Amino acid sequence: MASRREFLGLTAASFLSVPLIGCASSVPMRHSSIAHPAAKPAPAPAAASSMAHASEQSAPSGSGGGMMEPPPDIFDAQALDLEFWLRPRTIEVVRPASKERAKLLYWKDGEIIESAYQDLCHLMRDVNGGNETRNIDPKLFETLWGTQAFVQRYGIDAPLEILSGYRTPASNQKLREAGVPAARQSLHMVGRAADIRIANLNAEVLGGLVKSFRQGGVGFYYRAGPRGGWIHADTGLQRTWKG
Repeated sequence: MASRREFLGLTAASFLSVPLIGCASSVPMRHSSIAHPAAKPAPAPAAASSMAHASEQSAPSGSGGGMMEPPPDIFDAQALDLEFWLRPRTIEVVRPASKERAKLLYWKDGEIIESAYQDLCHLMRDVNGGNETRNIDPKLFETLWGTQAFVQRYGIDAPLEILSGYRTPASNQKLREAGVPAARQSLHMVGRAADIRIANLNAEVLGGLVKSFRQGGVGFYYRAGPRGGWIHADTGLQRTWKG
């Protein structure tokens, strides 16, 4: 099996092993209009096209087909150069619970675009708790955007599904009483966590990528069925668990 270096066809000198740059949370906001859906991103690198698409390699457990999985070190956010983090950030998200979908340019030229940021916070609202909303930690959006932008390089051009974003304390307690995995002091209640998945991307592969950003906690929730589970991502202490 090819190593990451062989797979990407790049030399070590082309990488800057850096975490998220964190500038989204430390710069002033400015107002701008929401971006309209843009053209699809450029095709995956030639080296990547020599193998099966990552979306096909990483089918959910139990889906059958005997499909290949990607090399174990391919989805590693530390193998990103600084240019990746400085380019404009457009994120496409969908909320299955409310059937909302949006594609938003929320960060450009070192600044958060306030109108798009507020739209994202609205999409992350507690849809099961009176639609209450609150500001979401910008660093969480860095992780979510980075995850989606990274896998797009390998032919996975799908919206990021937000299964749960902000939760009111009352809504979080209802989940606990219903037996749903929800921590008593969940970071969902302070706008610092999201439960996510990407269609046709195995939960273990997705979680491994989110973990490689080193920006907080990662929970792996495996479930049988065509979706294959989901991943909890937060901006708290770096830790991992399985639920």
